[in-house]
Amino acid sequence: MAAIRTLRKLCQHSQHQVCKLHTSASRQEAVVISGKKLARQIREEARGDVEKWVLAGHRRPHLSVVLVGENPASHSYVLNKTRAAADVGISSETILKHSDISEEELLDLIYKLNTDHRVDGLLVQLPLPGHIDERAICNAVSPTKDVDGFHVVNVGRLCLDQSTMLPATPWGVWEIIKRTGIPTIGKNVVVAGRSKNVGMPIAMLLHTDGSHERPGGDATVTISHRYTPKEQLSQHTKIADIIVAAAGIPNLITSDMIKEGAAVIDVGINRVQDPVTGKSRLVGDVDFEGVRQKAGFITPVPGGVGPMTVAMLMKNTIKAAKNVLLFPPERIRMAAAS
Repeated sequence: MAAIRTLRKLCQHSQHQVCKLHTSASRQEAVVISGKKLARQIREEARGDVEKWVLAGHRRPHLSVVLVGENPASHSYVLNKTRAAADVGISSETILKHSDISEEELLDLIYKLNTDHRVDGLLVQLPLPGHIDERAICNAVSPTKDVDGFHVVNVGRLCLDQSTMLPATPWGVWEIIKRTGIPTIGKNVVVAGRSKNVGMPIAMLLHTDGSHERPGGDATVTISHRYTPKEQLSQHTKIADIIVAAAGIPNLITSDMIKEGAAVIDVGINRVQDPVTGKSRLVGDVDFEGVRQKAGFITPVPGGVGPMTVAMLMKNTIKAAKNVLLFPPERIRMAAAS
């Protein structure tokens, strides 16, 4: 009997050690956040919103996309957007224009779409050919139809914590953080990248006051950019609770640059050559395999932020259809001209 009791104790001890090892291993590897899964949830919400809107007697929301030139990536992005629109019940059209279109001709087209009451949401796919001023084009789109959130009025309202058309990618990052339950209040955040369409809006959403009209994350945010020395960036990321990588530099964030349990959101989309196969593949700004061993949460590329961007664009189109944002026309013209 004594031998049996000893054997039982040994078995219990072994099971306890296995359990401890399993727990330790699971803590070391990050939770991979599925942007596809979250995007499906948001698109389901959008589909419900559209059907309620239509059943209430309103016209089905309509999205117009202007695509200039033959950039393969732009064509792929636009196709994803129009497919998502069809999925949630939004009608859409893609207006194709040759790359030699003049800026004046493009502005004329935008004016016609602005004044077409059948068009609720309007976006001009970026980038544009070099001879066209992208800022002039973004400011030409009516703020109430600006589903990209790039018009100066919408950017200004974002910075003032007011309700507005949020840029789709930053909004997607914000929704990933909120819906995953990652705390932001009082946390340290590093945003690597300061672009006006991605990095800056993400920083604004994360650091602003959570009690304002457009609630923010109440985090302490540090923004890095191309002139931030790598060693200085590392000093900031090592104490960051959340890192948002949006610099467009493959493997910018590595495991030695983060603290245990940090949340790492990878916005980067970079095409690199696979050293084994020789074929090109998509990677983010984060060394995914290395960082996932140390982080608490991480988004993959592809399948992370990308699907969320498209889903938030659908939300903005519904917002535009409902005329949630109404600005005096004379103020819009003054802001666009300044």
